[in-house]
Amino acid sequence: MSPALKFVLMIGVLSFFADFTYEGSRSIIGQYLAVLGAGALTIAMTTGFGELLGYGLRLISGRGVNRTGQYWPITIGGYLLQMSVVPLLALAGSWQIAAALIILERVGKAIRNPPRDAMLSHAAKQMGYGWGFGVHEALDQFGAMFGPLLIALILATSQHDYRLAFAALAVPAAVVLSLLVVARLLYPRPQDLETQTAAPGTQGLPRVFWVYLAAAALSAVGFADFPIIAFHFQQSHTVSPTLIPIFYAAAMAVSGTGSLVFGRLFDRFGIGLLVPLSLIAAAYAPLAFLGGFWPALVGACLWGLGIGVQESIIPAAVAPMVSPGRRASAYGLFTGVYGIAWFAGSTAIGALFGISLTAVVLFAVIAELAAIPLILLVRRSASTAHPEPAAKA
Repeated sequence: MSPALKFVLMIGVLSFFADFTYEGSRSIIGQYLAVLGAGALTIAMTTGFGELLGYGLRLISGRGVNRTGQYWPITIGGYLLQMSVVPLLALAGSWQIAAALIILERVGKAIRNPPRDAMLSHAAKQMGYGWGFGVHEALDQFGAMFGPLLIALILATSQHDYRLAFAALAVPAAVVLSLLVVARLLYPRPQDLETQTAAPGTQGLPRVFWVYLAAAALSAVGFADFPIIAFHFQQSHTVSPTLIPIFYAAAMAVSGTGSLVFGRLFDRFGIGLLVPLSLIAAAYAPLAFLGGFWPALVGACLWGLGIGVQESIIPAAVAPMVSPGRRASAYGLFTGVYGIAWFAGSTAIGALFGISLTAVVLFAVIAELAAIPLILLVRRSASTAHPEPAAKA
């Protein structure tokens, strides 16, 4: 097994327990905020603002990594904040305190993601970017599946004791922090895993990067945060509170499996793969918001498929567009704009709840489909360039 693959698997296992922790919490924060007295718009704006910071602050984190080269200290700081605040949700006495902790969790993710993704990109070059990010994301999302399953079990056996559910997540959070120490000791310089590294570019980011960023932003605008979907399930009585985390776990299972399959396909077919996947993922909105129990389950799974695409193929596609020395800041910029778009879309979706669910669905579907022409433009640009061939695993 190559050192690059070992590193990807190490970070994947770490991400498994990280997602176990924070995705377990995110499977119930919509309901939890509602129990504490928050309404649909408040929940949408809280989660949307969290995503805004969770992505927007990556601009600072990414540039900080490029300037200092301190991959591990910044990564560890972000994980430490994120893993600390999740169990503290058990102590929240009001929706305002809970909302602040939810936002802080996103800030922690913002700090650690650009350096982590940059480190992964150095290792993934040897395996194929799609496969490298896909393997990592699969482990990541399977953690996101088991976390909600644990939460569902706790809620089912404790008469919906949300505080106990959040407190239980302290255990996987501690595992994450322990694995971070091990990974830091074993791989002090992950950037050395990329052989034949090109010199950092002095020019600006290429035009294709900006077109691709616009496509990703439109996709983010139309993608509802799961807490608002969970809020709809609970308010409409489509899905019982006990089963909502199960729906989330199913979505994460689809996301993890899709990351593996589509990551491999991306290395073979390129960016054009996003066109059919965008069409399929757009169907999540009518199924989740307008359907009954079984259509809602299918909608949740398609939502998970979209998340898998956004978390694996999208960052994999950025790596070959940008020179190695600029990747951390490129990831920070890319995900920063992505987060602003997510916040705008979440706020709009929350506001449209007051008008009609049909308006919510139309808004989401139109935004998702609007990204396709830009993806096709990126595909045409890539076909006229001379991309690096992906190395075989």
